[in-house]
Amino acid sequence: MQMFRQIMYASFILLAACSRDRGANPTQPPVVTPPLTGTPELTTTTLLTNQGIIWGFDVLPDGNLLYSQKAGTLRLFDTATRSNTPLTGLPTNISSSGQGGWLDVAVSPDFSTSRQVFVTYATTGGFLSLARFTLNGTAAANWQILHTTESASTWNGHFGSRLAFGADGKLYWSVGEGGGGSMGGPSSPHQNSQRLNTLWGKIHRMNPDGTVPADNPLLPGQTARSTIYSYGIRNPQGMAFEPGSGRLFASDHGPSGGCELNRIEAGHNYGWPLYSTGINYNGTTISSGHNAPGITPPLKSWTPALAPSGLTFINHPSFRDWNGNLLVGSLGRRHLLMISMANGVPGAETILLANIGRVRHAKMGPAGNLYVSVEDGGRLLLLTAR
Repeated sequence: MQMFRQIMYASFILLAACSRDRGANPTQPPVVTPPLTGTPELTTTTLLTNQGIIWGFDVLPDGNLLYSQKAGTLRLFDTATRSNTPLTGLPTNISSSGQGGWLDVAVSPDFSTSRQVFVTYATTGGFLSLARFTLNGTAAANWQILHTTESASTWNGHFGSRLAFGADGKLYWSVGEGGGGSMGGPSSPHQNSQRLNTLWGKIHRMNPDGTVPADNPLLPGQTARSTIYSYGIRNPQGMAFEPGSGRLFASDHGPSGGCELNRIEAGHNYGWPLYSTGINYNGTTISSGHNAPGITPPLKSWTPALAPSGLTFINHPSFRDWNGNLLVGSLGRRHLLMISMANGVPGAETILLANIGRVRHAKMGPAGNLYVSVEDGGRLLLLTAR
């Protein structure tokens, strides 16, 4: 009996101590879930077919998609019901000659309250316009042209024209060199990219109403700031911000070879048409390398030509080791390319979707949804990772 009392007393002391410990530290330390690692398993779903060239698209807050058909119109795709409806209230002077037509689409970051959408398109005569409108159901209302090039691309080529919103709330717009053709070298007659009195051949930065931000760079020879953020650009058809860092990257078509990936920085001159690692289509030399005082060389270049189009960063943990990498659509090589990124520096390349056709655009949407448009078959694909 004495032994039993001693055991019961010891148990009571132990329980009391445990109770005091729980009272002193009532919350348990948070459970830390390590990031997913390894190679993800991709699932590809075809959302749309036979849509012509889906040049640009963006995702609405409700998960539906707005997209442009280069030679068609703007359409709203309901991802739940699969209804696909053309918008009304659009301009009728769209020209799809050459590389023109309906181009990029960007939903305003404040769409939930403003209902605003931004689009770029080529018009009759070879001009390039940037406009915004209010989306009311399937109608484009309150149409407002923000900018139109002051001259034409008389050969209907090199419009560029991607749109991206930065974390600073500004709208960035890539514009190709336009003009009357494309020829590199110091004697090139096509100098739009170096001229600071034209919209052509630039990356522009503006307020959502199209006005000039007070902190835009003041460029050489300018007495007033403009929408020009950087220049010396040839035909930029991909542009994306890196999540977290806010770095801006753009892809640029080279001539015969010399396609580029650039980090876009305020006031920088990227060299075209004076510098390129490629050569002219007629075989003549453009420059000896891409390095000169005041010229920013590409982070990466491709010869033979990659013909790069849309850019996007993978931005979801379901993609495991690929999270944070950069995706580049290739028109020429007909694949989706992934580039590993470390502190803004490109590394190894991996082909994700090989021989699927001319990849026109890629964009990371919410909830780990990655969308890719392929010209062949007029397709829009959804890629998810397990």
